[in-house]
Amino acid sequence: MQQAANERFLAFSSDKALVQTFWVFAFAFFTAVGAQIEIPHQPVPYTMQTFFVLLAGAILGKRNGLISMGIYLGTGLLGLPVFSGAGFGLTRLLGPTGGYLLAFPVAAFVVGYLVSLRTHFGWTLASMVIGLIIVFTMGTIQLNVVYTHDWNSAFASGFLIFSWWDAVKLFAAATIAWQYKRMISAN
Repeated sequence: MQQAANERFLAFSSDKALVQTFWVFAFAFFTAVGAQIEIPHQPVPYTMQTFFVLLAGAILGKRNGLISMGIYLGTGLLGLPVFSGAGFGLTRLLGPTGGYLLAFPVAAFVVGYLVSLRTHFGWTLASMVIGLIIVFTMGTIQLNVVYTHDWNSAFASGFLIFSWWDAVKLFAAATIAWQYKRMISAN
């Protein structure tokens, strides 16, 4: 009897691990696709990447969100064209947009952690705002260091310029994540 229960548990755990693995890779893929949905802008283009970064953290949780975004960065480092404009390689991570990219795992982790603390929509939205601030801050710092060499210019072109675009993505991501969490908790 105990052996049968153990076997059912192992089968469930194995299925759960496969499902988690699928979604970790799926969000890395979605982020790569989001990078190709681009409105050209210099020095940093408008993309859909942060939408998927925020969702990865909120839906996958802190650990799996971090892993998913790590896989995304790793595939770009290995030469797959997953960054904006089908870019790839270490030069992208060291260039003007590298700070944003390097912030993705951190933001996904923080959003995943914060969303796990409370379940209401306002908290989900606030958690994602914090995630975006992390992305913008790390991105703006690197943009200043490697490109503009002027904090005012870096802040204007790397932080403030994204406000309207990311507000739309933020609200959409928070709504999807919150509805998903409600659906999961109802089952």
